Amino acid sequence: MATKRDYYEVLGVARTVTSEELKRAYRKLAVKFHPDKNPGDHTAEEKFKELGEAYDVLMDENKRAAYDRHGHAAFAQGGGGARGGGGGFHDPFDLFREVFGASGGAGGAGGGGAGGIFEQFFGGGAGGGAQRPDRDGKQRGADLRYDMQIQLDEAAFGCDKEIEVSKLEACPSCSGSGAEAGSRAVVCPGCAGRGQVVSSRGFFQVSQTCPRCRGTGHVVEKPCRKCAGDGRVETPTRIKLKIPAGIEDGSRLRSSRNGEAGLRGGPPGDLYVVIHIKEHEVFEREGENLFCEVPVSFTTAALGGEVRVPTLEGKAHLKIPAGTQGGTAFKLRGKGMPVLNSSQRGDLVVHVAVEVPTRLNSEQRKKLEEFAELTGDDNTPLHKSFFEKAKAFFE
Repeated sequence: MATKRDYYEVLGVARTVTSEELKRAYRKLAVKFHPDKNPGDHTAEEKFKELGEAYDVLMDENKRAAYDRHGHAAFAQGGGGARGGGGGFHDPFDLFREVFGASGGAGGAGGGGAGGIFEQFFGGGAGGGAQRPDRDGKQRGADLRYDMQIQLDEAAFGCDKEIEVSKLEACPSCSGSGAEAGSRAVVCPGCAGRGQVVSSRGFFQVSQTCPRCRGTGHVVEKPCRKCAGDGRVETPTRIKLKIPAGIEDGSRLRSSRNGEAGLRGGPPGDLYVVIHIKEHEVFEREGENLFCEVPVSFTTAALGGEVRVPTLEGKAHLKIPAGTQGGTAFKLRGKGMPVLNSSQRGDLVVHVAVEVPTRLNSEQRKKLEEFAELTGDDNTPLHKSFFEKAKAFFE
């Protein structure tokens, strides 16, 4: 008998996966291996069932906890039955309908039930939150994403950026109408003006957006030669952006109406710019605070003194008290990152790294040996404290 695969492996996720990440992983794979997309493929059908079983367990808090403790043995007595059977699993088709939000029984014909699922995922509709065309054929353009990398100081003080994005813009020849001058719109012959076409896939009857008119019910007699009737052409566009001071890594900026142009004069989508901050050579950031490590000489740590410390604005001076130990942290208030949309600033935390000389000449060695004899154990509080705590280990 074949050994069952690990449920996390089946869904391609880590054991720390969240419910939202789990749902996204299942959606992607369930669409890929659904029997309706793979007619006659027994392997795809088995994988679809396997996905449903894994998802059913991992999305249920109690089942997942039991699986994490005991693996497949946790359900050895539960069987692989349908819904409701003493810890058994959901039917994979029922799970699919639950996840994708469909109603009605499997195999329901016509416009209800699972039709909306297949219309979205198996070729119809816009999917991904895109809007359907209105009665005039207008449709909002798609949103776009742009990943931008900036320096830490740019994130700290804000900056102006200009990016170039290649996106669909309204065709200049037809002004976005998709039609040659003098041409008119006629009823789409592919769907007879309904905007939807019906096709049979196995035991499903699927209603999906007409690929010829894209759901508008009309097509132009003479499509524009420049855009082939789409009403849009790909154009490199330069966009100016303002990066606010204090922005954090992973933040998303929205540039309204700078996404792709809509269809047939529909409104454009938006551009979302995701910010990635480059790793800094000196500073580490945690929220509004900055951290850095500054080397301090052995003599300065012992005798006290002043050292220079880097900040985002330049250099600052830090007083080091006599007897400072390695790893001691000093806080420079207000020298960290600005708080987004606020006049406040975080702090700069400086950790001291005491440097020990690596090479000594004979005279230096002699002086240090004399120092060690003079000091003894009376002036080494950390040494004494440690060995006092650990003396039991040396007896």
